Amino acid sequence: MKIAVAGTGYVGLSVALLLAQHDEVHALDIIAQKVEMLNQGRSPIVDREITEFLDGDATGQRPLNFTATLDPAQAYAGADYAIIATPTNYDPQKNYFDTSSVESAIDAIRAVNGDAWIVIKSTVPVGYTQHLRETLGDGRILFSPEFLREGHALYDNLHPSRIVVGAPRSDAPAWAAANHFAELLARGADPAEEERTNEDGSRGIPQLVVGPTEAEAIKLFANTYLALRVAYFNELDTYADSRGLNSQEIIRGVCLDPRIRDNYNNPSFGYGGYCLPKDTKQLLANYSKVPQNLISAIVDANRTRKDFIATEIERRIEGIARPVVGIYRLTMKSGSDNFRASAIQGIMKRVKARGVSAIVYEPTLDAPDFFGSEVTHDLVSFKRRADVIVANRWNADLDDVADKVFTRDLFKRD
Repeated sequence: MKIAVAGTGYVGLSVALLLAQHDEVHALDIIAQKVEMLNQGRSPIVDREITEFLDGDATGQRPLNFTATLDPAQAYAGADYAIIATPTNYDPQKNYFDTSSVESAIDAIRAVNGDAWIVIKSTVPVGYTQHLRETLGDGRILFSPEFLREGHALYDNLHPSRIVVGAPRSDAPAWAAANHFAELLARGADPAEEERTNEDGSRGIPQLVVGPTEAEAIKLFANTYLALRVAYFNELDTYADSRGLNSQEIIRGVCLDPRIRDNYNNPSFGYGGYCLPKDTKQLLANYSKVPQNLISAIVDANRTRKDFIATEIERRIEGIARPVVGIYRLTMKSGSDNFRASAIQGIMKRVKARGVSAIVYEPTLDAPDFFGSEVTHDLVSFKRRADVIVANRWNADLDDVADKVFTRDLFKRD
């Protein structure tokens, strides 16, 4: 079977390598440097499992039927499935995801191949896939959400919490294609997952084939719940810090309740990264004319948390003539090179808006400055020059200047 994948970011590349264990996969990208790196067996993104898969392919220890290309015809001609994993950034002006890259990919696929089943993996608004099927008159479009963490994209495909594919139940061919695609994803997973026992007592990887609109809602509601949990523990931390209480002890005591549990509870500067900020805003937009209070509160809480953090930083530089705030890493999570929409950027903007200078230590950023602030790769100089060092997540690099560091990373983990 031939499978095409449009986009070689975290989602596209991890899915492409997962499927290339068993099928012929052609990954399309518009950036020549990325295509060249992939065909040389080098990963353009930081992800341990992706690097291991590409290394294994190069050495013959893990053979993959994988090719990267710039040519749409090479990728799409004869493909049975064409997966779209292109960016869909949130457009605040339109109050809507920018889905133009998805639509361009569909046009490119259909220009070459009228029969392929198109599977949208890009995150889209609720109702988008069904709208496309109707307006384009194309019944061969499916939707399958991804549930991946930055820096662990391929790992999460190999060990999926669940596999979800959306297709209209009333459309028998589409329903069959959706079930088949779910099986392809499951087949690529770690074989040990077949024997796992889930909380409901079932075994193996849960596979849900549902309507396309329900699949889209699953994605946005799941991410918004995660954002809610981040916002909740951040507000707990704000309260504790404002009242001089031990936030860590309170969180531990709260999370001993088995209904709450000890995960996704480490305070931060706010939820960030590529998915949560845009997905929560898109879900809020989808609530137009639907009563709600909680979803808007989640979005508002994230903004309030960043305001609080910026004020706390400002307190720590009071009395310092011409203070310099050091931003330690722009990345959202440990072991990642992705800093799109990271929470610390919001903190940096707020601090700079108050007239404070900032210097950024980000070894993965090859640029002299970031939004007008100097970028350095010299950690020793960075630690010396900064009056206070702001770190969303702790790193042992900061142990020798712990007295300078401002962080809310209580448990030293993501």
